[in-house]
Amino acid sequence: MSWHLRMNPSSGNLHPTETYVVLPAREWLPGGAGIYHYAPLDHALEQRARRAPGAAPDVAGFCVGLASITWREAWKYGERAFRYCQHDVGHAFAALRYAAAALGWRIELLPEWTDAHLARLLGIDRAEDFAGAECETPELLVRVLVNEAPESPPLPVADAQVEWFGRANALSRSHVTWPVIDEAIAVTERKTPMVDKSFVPVVWPPPAPVCAHSSGQLIRQRRSAVDFDGVTSLTREKFMAILDATLPRPSAPPFDAWPFPPRLHLVLFVHRVSGLEPGMYFWLRAPADEETLRKDLHGKLVWEVPAVVSPTVPLRRLARGDLREFARNLSCGQDIAADGAFSLGMLARFEPVLRERGASAWRELFWESGIIGQALYLAAEAAGVRGTGIGCYFDDVLHRALGLTGHDWQSLYHFTIGSPIEDLRLRTAPPYAHLKRHHLLR
Repeated sequence: MSWHLRMNPSSGNLHPTETYVVLPAREWLPGGAGIYHYAPLDHALEQRARRAPGAAPDVAGFCVGLASITWREAWKYGERAFRYCQHDVGHAFAALRYAAAALGWRIELLPEWTDAHLARLLGIDRAEDFAGAECETPELLVRVLVNEAPESPPLPVADAQVEWFGRANALSRSHVTWPVIDEAIAVTERKTPMVDKSFVPVVWPPPAPVCAHSSGQLIRQRRSAVDFDGVTSLTREKFMAILDATLPRPSAPPFDAWPFPPRLHLVLFVHRVSGLEPGMYFWLRAPADEETLRKDLHGKLVWEVPAVVSPTVPLRRLARGDLREFARNLSCGQDIAADGAFSLGMLARFEPVLRERGASAWRELFWESGIIGQALYLAAEAAGVRGTGIGCYFDDVLHRALGLTGHDWQSLYHFTIGSPIEDLRLRTAPPYAHLKRHHLLR
């Protein structure tokens, strides 16, 4: 028996994220300038639309659009599917940034694109092409800057004259309706540009290299752990290097492509890190939030800098003790949260952001959690261990442990990292080994 995995993580390996590429005319592109859909199984581009001559200038860059098919998650996870889709969008965004960096390129999020505008550009609002098939929710658009062209490529034009091709395939013969998902999609629709011009990034010290592996090797070998040995410790140096990868440096992937202030922090449950006492810790990704957090967390938490780290490192100890059973119960009874070297919850500044930026910022917060998750995945691989995202958790349990009331702070995504138990029955083949030959277009 065999099945296909992807280098990019996804809840339940279900992959609800669809990828579209807006390309200018190229000599290797028989269909000319237009909209293309990426087909992962075939590792190919399917032409969705051909743009009229002159509608797409010959430029060095191109654009990538992401959309979600929530039914891919909802058949298994029900109403949780919508937030799982947003986690995956964040993972995909970070994956795009890492891939671009490996090629010497950059990406820019285009926050001025509304959902309706993006749907029109990608053709996913064309009811005639999706009749009988699952609809797609527009998520985001990025511009890929190739080899740092002297001038940024122009934005694509959603209303340009195009010739459309193809119809969407139906995934299922039957569906279970989850009205709350449709409501969430409608409420969080981006109707105005998501621009935050007030953000001034913090300058963190440059990261130290942690391994000699190439980025390509780490990206290709990334897998989500399914079990940990419950014994192996992680060195403090590797633990700190993994956390360091989540700091939003304005000059390092993936956060250099994220144009918003960091709004998520990490609540850590340290089980087995040599040189660091077991207990609950806090990783402060935005120093400006420290005073507010100290006021909002209850007084039983000590909030101290561990003696073994520099005061400039944003690690704070909240409590000492063996929290393996708490971590397991917090993550819906999953042993993997207790058997790793450490686990964590991502705590977001929540209602203040929604009040300031509107309900569409809800998606932004979950995208940021997915970006952090992707950074953790690759940093774990670089440290010689493995990570996995945890989508099932009891957020109220974590909130009570922290003494949080109300919804100013909200837990959005959990994660765990440790030494994996490898299933020796499994064999990994090279990417796209099922294809007789590599091809680009079909």
